[in-house]
Amino acid sequence: MKTAKQHGLWFHLFDVLLNIVIIVGVVAVIRTFLVSPFQVEGNSMLSTLEHKQYIIINKLAYHTGSPERGDVVVFRPPNDPKRPYVKRVIGIPGDHIVIEGGFVFVRPEGTQEQVAIDETYLNSKNAGKTFQAPPSSGNDKYISYTVPEGRYFLLGDNRQGSLDSRSFRDGSGDAIPYVLEDSILGRVWLVALPLRKFHALESPIYGI
Repeated sequence: MKTAKQHGLWFHLFDVLLNIVIIVGVVAVIRTFLVSPFQVEGNSMLSTLEHKQYIIINKLAYHTGSPERGDVVVFRPPNDPKRPYVKRVIGIPGDHIVIEGGFVFVRPEGTQEQVAIDETYLNSKNAGKTFQAPPSSGNDKYISYTVPEGRYFLLGDNRQGSLDSRSFRDGSGDAIPYVLEDSILGRVWLVALPLRKFHALESPIYGI
């Protein structure tokens, strides 16, 4: 009767190391191409997202498609690429964006109709109170943006306290409002922690 072959210590060490390498590789692939955790810093997305919440971002969404209006995304801002932000996509390439009277209007490329977007996710403090930045420059002024190809216009849901496309500046103080598509890391999929706030985040349908 044959007995099972006994393996030495080095074989078992190699087996453990191989399994560790495989696990680390699988986790790296998942975090790079599929999903990744992210902690919200600050209150720029109130009341949709809160300070210190942990969210899960879906990276695969933008490997197979492009960001859409209403998506909440994690991205690297043009003024500080080393520090990821989380904001909402308002304008996609070709859109003409107008901020006037506290509201946001969109005219998609190739159309003549300018539509006020229905931002039901804004709380009572921010609904109808989207102004240019900084606020002291005059809240009632008209300001417009035309989003270039391959770039996006993003705003925080806390319009009274968000550094976003209205306020991004380069080292010379010139406006750089648009975010490159390659700088968008993924779409926010879930609010994971705290557990009492666990839920999936769905993008609104603007009907534009």
